[in-house]
Amino acid sequence: MWLGPLARFVQQEALAMKLEHKPRLIFWELTTGCNLRCLHCRASATELASPDDLTTEESLALIDQFAEYAPLILVLSGGEPLYRKDVFRLASHATSRGIKVALATNGTLVDEGVARRAKAAGIVRVAISLDGADAATHDGFRGIPGSFVRAINGMKCLQAEGIGVQINSTLTKRNADQLQRIYDLALALKAAALHTFLLVPVGCGLEIAEAEMISPTEYEAMLNWFYDREKEGRIELKATCSPHYYRVRRQRMAEDRRNGIDVPATIGAHPHSRHPDLSAVTRGCLAGTGVCFVSHKGQVQPCGYLPLSAGNLREQTFRDVWENSDLFASLRETDHLEGKCGCCEFRNICEGCRARAYAESGNYLGEEPHCVHTPASFGATRPV
Repeated sequence: MWLGPLARFVQQEALAMKLEHKPRLIFWELTTGCNLRCLHCRASATELASPDDLTTEESLALIDQFAEYAPLILVLSGGEPLYRKDVFRLASHATSRGIKVALATNGTLVDEGVARRAKAAGIVRVAISLDGADAATHDGFRGIPGSFVRAINGMKCLQAEGIGVQINSTLTKRNADQLQRIYDLALALKAAALHTFLLVPVGCGLEIAEAEMISPTEYEAMLNWFYDREKEGRIELKATCSPHYYRVRRQRMAEDRRNGIDVPATIGAHPHSRHPDLSAVTRGCLAGTGVCFVSHKGQVQPCGYLPLSAGNLREQTFRDVWENSDLFASLRETDHLEGKCGCCEFRNICEGCRARAYAESGNYLGEEPHCVHTPASFGATRPV
């Protein structure tokens, strides 16, 4: 099949990015306990921690298994990870084993004392969720009045300790019109980064997906807005759970070059980041290839939004699951993709969101339902 210059560039770049499959990011759900009631919660968190949470001893042993793949990044998440009384002990142990540790929190439980303990434990970045540019929008998502103010206060406490704080924002219909304002807020708060997330229909998000999911055409426009902001280079930006952004980026870069516009070095470089590996640009969906998720019970999934088990760490070692899982093996070969993703010229840098494919059709290798691009070899354009 004849390939145009852009397609050849993409394939050559994808081949150059062929890496040994090893975990780069592990997201660890320490507990499902949480003090908020978020409408879009992946974990369907509850007020009380689960009795099935991995114990401290199990958790410390698990960190030792993760360390076999160091250096890597371990993101302590939840629920609300600060519900775990041993969270800083776990962070310290991971740091001592050569693992870079980040914390994903709603920020409302962070005060000066918590910030000091996070710093002492070696936590290098904290992600705080802000799902709106104002209290009304954010608190409406989070289910508890005052969450917005407390999250920003927590952010400032962490920054006072020299810990970089990134803002995570899940985009839905109720806050899509605030994207520019959220960006401006991240700049005003001197955030280390802004990571946007496209809603994935899982957990509580499944219940609101029909009413809250942004349409594919609207999201395509938002990804193009994202590219324009990334060119400005004012803050580290990452479109998370949006693998088709890597297609948009390549298309826009090619367009810029055709029009004689220089593509700035800020594209994908994150020049402001003290820890660029925390959001290193590789490709779109990394589920099961460079990323995995470990549940509070020790279940291993390709990512937190794809509820399929690759194994259980109460029964297997992490190395056994990572290297021998049939599920992970199938995700590591883009030739296994189906539908338009399977014949897309961008599949090696995008791969489509496997979690949204699974939520849409029950087939995790099916096509990404939230992408407007139709490969030339796929036939007529479908309505979106």
